[in-house]
Amino acid sequence: MAGLDEYRRKRDSRRTPEPVPEANDLPRGNDDVFVIQEHHARRLHWDVRLEREGVLVSYAVPKGLPPEPGTPRLAVHTEDHPLEYASFEGEIPAGEYGGGKMLIWDNGKYETLHWSRHKVEIVVHGQRVRGRYVFVQQHGTESDRNWLVRRVDPAEREWASLPGFLPPMRTRQGTLPTAEADDEWAYEFAWQGQRTIARAQGGRVQLFDEAGSDVTRLFPELRGMGEELGATEALLDGEIVVLEQGAPSPEALGRRQQAADTRQANRFRTSLPAVYLAVDLLHLDGRSCLELPYLERRKLLSELRLAGPSWQTPEHYVGDGGSVLRAGRVNGLPGVVAKRTDGTYRPGRKSPDWTVVTGVRVQEVVIGGWRTGDGDRSGSFDSLLLGVPHENALRYVGNVGTGFDAENLRSLAARLRKAERKRSPFHSLPAGKDRNVHWVRPEIVGEVVFRGWTKAGCLRSPRWRGLRPNRKASEVDLDG
Repeated sequence: MAGLDEYRRKRDSRRTPEPVPEANDLPRGNDDVFVIQEHHARRLHWDVRLEREGVLVSYAVPKGLPPEPGTPRLAVHTEDHPLEYASFEGEIPAGEYGGGKMLIWDNGKYETLHWSRHKVEIVVHGQRVRGRYVFVQQHGTESDRNWLVRRVDPAEREWASLPGFLPPMRTRQGTLPTAEADDEWAYEFAWQGQRTIARAQGGRVQLFDEAGSDVTRLFPELRGMGEELGATEALLDGEIVVLEQGAPSPEALGRRQQAADTRQANRFRTSLPAVYLAVDLLHLDGRSCLELPYLERRKLLSELRLAGPSWQTPEHYVGDGGSVLRAGRVNGLPGVVAKRTDGTYRPGRKSPDWTVVTGVRVQEVVIGGWRTGDGDRSGSFDSLLLGVPHENALRYVGNVGTGFDAENLRSLAARLRKAERKRSPFHSLPAGKDRNVHWVRPEIVGEVVFRGWTKAGCLRSPRWRGLRPNRKASEVDLDG
């Protein structure tokens, strides 16, 4: 009969919260209870324990039970544990054998198909794990404790294997979507980082650049992300940024990418810390996410709750792209990435569903007047005179005549005619700017995208983005 002598020898009940039975009179059950415990010891692993002849026969499986047939995984046969261990969760103190956090990951019943000294075949009925597994001792290895475990029945019908790598979806350079279309788009900050695919499996993470080269060794501080994800199998799309004085620095990232060896990469952890920013989810626990809409993929990504010392899931914002662009500029970022909320993920392809917008700024403006249109714009307007509030009037900041579609021209022209008045709402205008102008009450707020300010304080290359119906003229501020 199996005993617990080795288990007791390795533990002191005065120092560990683990159950340490005193007697060797072992209880007897039905040999059908199993537990899998997630063990955050020196290296994360999963302890698979099977009730047998009054003890829990135990295997330490570094990557957890394989979810599908194929490549077997290492399973190290460890000492038998008492049956009481099947309900144990807690923190084993540092310095004690197996020191670290122990959590119950799954439990339930199992059936024995074969049990011998060198082979164990079972069917597991758990909450997370269901299937037929075989443990086989590896003869001819340095230790007879080394076994292999593999799944021998098919995975669930809808199961899809975790890809080794997928090239990231590419962005195209473009303009900010119109304000009217804002609700169809989500906005993320452009981080100036290195696009990186992160593959998490069995508590480990591998990092790949856009070409599929493994760059894991360059960023040792990101290995803990695999442990945080635990048994979750996932393929993430994101960016690695390197912080310098608290802000992302492309130059500092370049220095990190040139690390000659692991030792130098480890030294960089303090002087040039890297952070992985997860922005999309391509695969999760046996399910491809590529055909899911962007917002659904983002929801699943958020539910992973990636929030560690060197990895985060940055916010995304549905609508109000102008405010996101302004916030990025305040924080020294170059722009935003606009993504269609219902867009699917297209590995390696450039798509209009993902548009990067850089080199421009956004300004809220108040319409002070319009010039009558001719040709294709007869009956509407040729351009709008724009201002920002200043001392109970408007400060003139320029004209805009681009960015309007036919519906914009018709509806806005009708509204302008209703707001027409005789006097200019501006403090003053440059010479000639008041010719052929119809003035309006300064109450209609819109938004323009522009390239910067002229020396005269006017918008450079403005383009109309749309109305801001929920903003009052008095709330408009000048974008410095």
